[in-house]
Amino acid sequence: MKQGLLKNLSVNTLQLIVNQLLGLVIFYILSTGLDKNTFGQLNLVLAVLLAAFNILSMGIDQLIVKKIAAGGDVSSLLSLYFLHVLFAGIAFYGLLCLGSLFLPHAHSLYTLLLLIGAGKLMIFFSAPFKQAANGMERFRLLAYMLVISNFVRSCGLIFLALTHGIGINHVVIIFISGDIGELLIGVLLFKRATKITFKLQWNATAYKQLLRESLPQTGVVLITSALARFDWIFIGFMVSAVKLAEYSFAYKVFEMSTLPLLSIAPLLIPLFTKMFQHADIPINKLKLLIRAEMMIAALTSLVLNICWAPIIDRITANKYGMSNVNTIFILSLCIPLLYLNNFLWTIYFAQGKLKMILTSFIITFSVNVAGDVALIPFLKNEGAAIAFFAACLVQSVYFIKQNDIPQFNNIWRPVAFCTICALISGFVFRFFFNYSWSSFPLSIMLYFFLLYITGQIRLADLSEALIFN
Repeated sequence: MKQGLLKNLSVNTLQLIVNQLLGLVIFYILSTGLDKNTFGQLNLVLAVLLAAFNILSMGIDQLIVKKIAAGGDVSSLLSLYFLHVLFAGIAFYGLLCLGSLFLPHAHSLYTLLLLIGAGKLMIFFSAPFKQAANGMERFRLLAYMLVISNFVRSCGLIFLALTHGIGINHVVIIFISGDIGELLIGVLLFKRATKITFKLQWNATAYKQLLRESLPQTGVVLITSALARFDWIFIGFMVSAVKLAEYSFAYKVFEMSTLPLLSIAPLLIPLFTKMFQHADIPINKLKLLIRAEMMIAALTSLVLNICWAPIIDRITANKYGMSNVNTIFILSLCIPLLYLNNFLWTIYFAQGKLKMILTSFIITFSVNVAGDVALIPFLKNEGAAIAFFAACLVQSVYFIKQNDIPQFNNIWRPVAFCTICALISGFVFRFFFNYSWSSFPLSIMLYFFLLYITGQIRLADLSEALIFN
């Protein structure tokens, strides 16, 4: 199992690195090539569509992964999920088109929503095949399927930047082309790699059962989708597209900084599902895993803050660096909490505690929305970051309180110690060395030294390094 996990992790990590690099190219070209207002409008549309299509999945995507990982029939599950996305996607886009009938002189923002939405509909149609590949643990296939759209977009935008310059009309065409390519090529790759006979077969009884099982997760998806982009939407409509451009830039880099989490998270669902089917759970190795995750998370936060202002201002011509220093600092505090929440969420999901998970996300969503409404009008982007941090912290506390594994009662300690070590190292770098690049290695060395004296790095861990063997 160890070799399989390491192989899957390496493939998934490579895919994420490629995808993140392509995404970075796309994001950089758009953020520097478009004016802040247009860039903000584009991000507002993407935020609305991301939330909408995540909600339309109704949590069935994660349930499909779990069922296939547990040995369910791939063909029938794939057929059920594809029919769901087909009906839900067409109905949603039909409502969008219907809305344009009531806007005879459609606002440019709504027109952009319709155009980008057509492409995102194609991505939605490709989702069942990706989730099936995930559940089958065919991560190499999944990697190929996931990079198609970003590859097409990045190539198109690079060509555009070198020849004609960046314009929103050309950007829309490139986005739609990439999304259509991901659907067509992704389906072809799936059929060739798996040899699974895919036939659309409607089974009302099985679909109703699937909906009943996914009902608690539907609430989670509804809340997490709104939680993920509510701040973007609120800033875009209540403050300005320019402020959204600044916040979305900081948030995008923050999301990209969670690459290690994105790398391991998809692997944990099938792995934990199989693990918690047995009574003998490798507690010590799970505790080692969470400590390793916390050390990586806090190190990411430290490097992100050290490098932010000098690098971002240089590559964006002073558009997004110093204006986002406070925002990125607050968001970076969320990184260890995100790792912890994902770890505990995966355990609870593998145990089937969907109602408890739903309750946690209701609480989290309420805190985030209340914080956004209260803080954004006064603190703007920093207010949104504070609200997001508060929501992550509340979710962590709730998940820890719901833990029924005695050995995990002190799971908060690695989070606290690693975060404090990173904060001390960061403040030493900022206030005593004044962002001197020569002192960057010293700050990292100080971080690992503090980890060692606080017991987060232990020599005995070397004997436990073969995780899940």
